[in-house]
Amino acid sequence: MPTRMGSAAWEGGLRGGKGSFKTGSGQVGGTYGFGSRFEQAPGSNPEELIAAAHAACLSMALAGGLERAGKPATRVATDAACTVEKVGDAFRITKMKLVVRGKVPGMDQAGFAAAAEAAKEGCPVSNALKGNVAFELDAKLE
Repeated sequence: MPTRMGSAAWEGGLRGGKGSFKTGSGQVGGTYGFGSRFEQAPGSNPEELIAAAHAACLSMALAGGLERAGKPATRVATDAACTVEKVGDAFRITKMKLVVRGKVPGMDQAGFAAAAEAAKEGCPVSNALKGNVAFELDAKLE
């Protein structure tokens, strides 16, 4: 399996500095700062990258699981919300809320919810975060 790359650089102090990041493919990149990470200032941050990665991973894992079960989806879409909070003296990612919607011909809501739960438990990004971050899953058929 391949190893994926990313890079980042930070210039200056914590509150007044600025950072930039990019993926190894060059498909994703941006800038970030203290305000865009820990406050509501415009800009990107590592947590939204983790949220996007989790949404992408879960959508793909769920689509694969449904296909293996003989119920291929016509569409799976996931929104992920990554919460960062100050815990003691440090900032921590504390929660990932996953909202999954799917179009799966011939599947009922209970089956979709069970498949989404299995995908959440098995996707590589979930496994990387497991034990450190609380997950909340809302899975519904469209």
